[in-house]
Amino acid sequence: MDALSQAFAAVRLAGGVFLDAEFSAPWSFVSQVEPADLDGQGDFPAQLIAFHYIVAGRLFVAVDDGPPQPLAAGEIVMLPRNPPHLLSSAPGLPPVSIGDRMQAACDGAPAALRLGGGGEPCRVVCGFLACAAPHNPLLASLPPLLRLAVGDSAAGAWIESSFHHAAAEFARGGAGSAAVLGKLAELLFIEAVRRYLAKLPPGHTGWLAGLQDRIVGRALALLHARPDHPWTTEALAREAGLSRSAFAARFTALLGVPPMHYLANWRLQLAALRLRDSPAAIARIAEAVGYASEAAFCRAFRRAFGTTPAAWRRGNPEC
Repeated sequence: MDALSQAFAAVRLAGGVFLDAEFSAPWSFVSQVEPADLDGQGDFPAQLIAFHYIVAGRLFVAVDDGPPQPLAAGEIVMLPRNPPHLLSSAPGLPPVSIGDRMQAACDGAPAALRLGGGGEPCRVVCGFLACAAPHNPLLASLPPLLRLAVGDSAAGAWIESSFHHAAAEFARGGAGSAAVLGKLAELLFIEAVRRYLAKLPPGHTGWLAGLQDRIVGRALALLHARPDHPWTTEALAREAGLSRSAFAARFTALLGVPPMHYLANWRLQLAALRLRDSPAAIARIAEAVGYASEAAFCRAFRRAFGTTPAAWRRGNPEC
């Protein structure tokens, strides 16, 4: 399995839908997924990706005072860090509070929002992709906003068609349609990342840029394939055919952390997943991800996650 596929597997996303929204121009409000939006869908995750699928009509989205970006029917926007973001029928409209306009979720159906002044209609399905484990290098390398016209490629056309069909079922209250939308959103996220990776400009930095670099990409593949190996910077440099200093400088320049720092974080990511997925003893998991002792692993895990491995496994953090 290549490093990108391994990172996708480690993200371990779980999708859900929390809002069925119908608008009529003019309209504008600030959106951000909150713990209440996940009511009944599990605990609020360590990392969360918000998404909006435009079923009909058009809208504008803006993040961090950036320029408004237009979106039309059939497009999806994903926000990997779930920042507050402005959704509106046109740029420059002041946002309004939507608290008293929300219809609460009921009998398995998501919350509903009806907002606007009676003009051009727009319908949006709002959801999330949750990741239980923090510090994933893939999510950390993504921009604040990913915009995707899924049907633009042959690879994504069937996903878009399926998503559109599920959204139609969702509008009719079809049983299980919200769950189907959540699963399809996971596929859409993978497609969005693949397209973003393909369009990275020269000189870009970050984990995805490192993946594309001939030297650093080779090192990442080795670290991901054999996390339990007693790697050193010198050993990775030999595999890459560079001096230790040249390799370390190149790796750090692209990823922002030294090779051994990256490896330590990756080992803990894998351990966090295995603690939740496997009944194996903590000592066995520690050994499987490259730790010589359970005590050293527990100390490192607590520093990274703010809780013990045993508490993480129970899903009940103890700070």
